[in-house]
Amino acid sequence: MNNNRLLILFLLQKVRQNKKGECPIRCRITYAKKRKEFSTGFFVNPKMWYSKMQKTQPSNKENDFINTQLGLIKQNINQAFLFLQVNNITFDVEDILFQYKGENIKSQKTLLEVFDIHNAKMKKLIGLEYTQSTMNKFNEAKSHIQNFIRSKYNRSDVALESLTIKFIDDFDFYLKSEKEHKQITINKSIQRVRKIIKLAIAEEYLLKDPFLLYKPKRYERKVVYLDTKELARLEEYNIAQTRLKQVRDMFVFCCYTGLAYAEMSVLSREHIIKGFDGNEWIHMYRKKTNSKVSVPLLPTAKIIIARYQDMTDDKLLPVISNQKFNSYLKEIAEIVCINKRLTHHIARKTFATTVLLYNDVPMEIVSELLGHSKVDITQRHYAKVVQKKVSEHIMNLKSKLKDRK
Repeated sequence: MNNNRLLILFLLQKVRQNKKGECPIRCRITYAKKRKEFSTGFFVNPKMWYSKMQKTQPSNKENDFINTQLGLIKQNINQAFLFLQVNNITFDVEDILFQYKGENIKSQKTLLEVFDIHNAKMKKLIGLEYTQSTMNKFNEAKSHIQNFIRSKYNRSDVALESLTIKFIDDFDFYLKSEKEHKQITINKSIQRVRKIIKLAIAEEYLLKDPFLLYKPKRYERKVVYLDTKELARLEEYNIAQTRLKQVRDMFVFCCYTGLAYAEMSVLSREHIIKGFDGNEWIHMYRKKTNSKVSVPLLPTAKIIIARYQDMTDDKLLPVISNQKFNSYLKEIAEIVCINKRLTHHIARKTFATTVLLYNDVPMEIVSELLGHSKVDITQRHYAKVVQKKVSEHIMNLKSKLKDRK
């Protein structure tokens, strides 16, 4: 048997019958010992399908129409196969199907085409492996690439085979100069583009990574948080307006629990349990990473929960949108004279630094309490904070050694 011969077979998918008792007709293409199947979109009564003849019988208006359409499908697949042969293109069974459908074959795939393939798969996994937030970030990355290609090359797309390391360097420059993005944001966008390239290699649309030698540009990872004095000033300040007072309380609560906005906004009584040590703990899962979060309820956090215990629903804290929350924080910062751009995330960073690391809680435990998937994520963010703490310990040690002399 010639392995390079094209075989086209129509078959019934008998396990999937519709209400009329009809089965879908599928088409199987076999080439070079590999198969690809697709739905023809036609249904037929199993009793009317003759597999050896590859047609429906008896002859009537409906059956004759289906037989004609199946003949056209077979003809178009053969034409696609002939086109690939005539043009001396290296191809496989998947490329025959691509050509039949009018899509680019693997060696001619474009960057945005693979972006669409990736994002379509991701969309189906929202709630299973990914969140809508992650999906939005990849849609945004695709939009940036699309705009960059139009701006740089005056084209709607670029072939994967044309990509070089210069493409990603120019994309970096475009995001910095045209979009005024910070390097940390640029690196994230490039990271998402590189994931698309990995998919292209896995699907054999590309033979090698054109960005293999690319090194992300370094940036200073500055952790903004409230120090001990600022946190105390925020806690003790007598805020008159109810809406601002509530936001201040929620922010301080997160300074002592490390909860992100997504977790704070859904915190309810069911998330508070009695731990192994007899104390109350928050037990829930992080929406971003789906990792388990177990945080002890420190005294300040308990006081704030008690302040809102008369709320009518099961929520432990007032409900407010993230946008309004951060908007009110700006007002609070001005009132309390904190010269920092306050956002909800700063509460989480304050928990990690001022509340934990500055009180000698080990990095491994900090990582666990923050719900980070890996310790090195915590280390990357808070390495300088640890260095400062080490410096303080060394100064204390020098003082003690000096006193002994």
